[in-house]
Amino acid sequence: MKVLATQSISPQTAFADVDLWIFDLDNTLYPYPPGLWAKIDGRMGAFISDLLSVDVIEARRVQKDYFLRYGLTVRGLMKHHGVEAEDFLAYVHDVDLSDIAPNPALGQAIDALPGRKVIHTNSDKAHVARVLTRLGIDSKIFAAIHDIQSTGFEPKPSPRAYDVVAKAEGIAPTRAAMFEDAARNLIEPHKRGMRTVLLPTACDIASAGKEGDHIHFVTDDLTGFLRSITGEDR
Repeated sequence: MKVLATQSISPQTAFADVDLWIFDLDNTLYPYPPGLWAKIDGRMGAFISDLLSVDVIEARRVQKDYFLRYGLTVRGLMKHHGVEAEDFLAYVHDVDLSDIAPNPALGQAIDALPGRKVIHTNSDKAHVARVLTRLGIDSKIFAAIHDIQSTGFEPKPSPRAYDVVAKAEGIAPTRAAMFEDAARNLIEPHKRGMRTVLLPTACDIASAGKEGDHIHFVTDDLTGFLRSITGEDR
């Protein structure tokens, strides 16, 4: 297990008083298998191409334009074209997940953490359920799933997305920890006093800012890192 820390204390000490554990989903609870994101991205383009009767080049332009303007492609489609979010999300996530490796040991490590465990994702609950099933992780170990619909389609890193989760959980931020693959999504949790853990990826966008003070720990082995917190790695 590779663990880097900006703090000169062990994970077990650093997280000793944490009783709310917030996990991102994609590229955090599992690494994207090669080609999976390309499949999802391609289905976004196909949905837009069919919806607007445009070619794939124009569909991609619209897709990226809405993503940059609204933080989520689906928000632009809802605003300008009356698309039902459920229809779009169901279509783009209808991909083969068999390349995701089962990891029941991760579920056991999460379950062993003291306190409440939740998921906060820019995806939707149906996708969360499919991924957890593929990973072999019982969804019941998570007390709540805060998805893009429950946050009113406010995506991370918007402060409003974290406000919704904070209100729902009634959290004391200084007793919470967040695990993410996108460095920018940990800026707001850090500001609020949470402990932060980055799962590094090869994605330039996700990696941007990974050297900042808002990143407390970096690990490429989430299961091992969680075991080091609970002392189960000894």
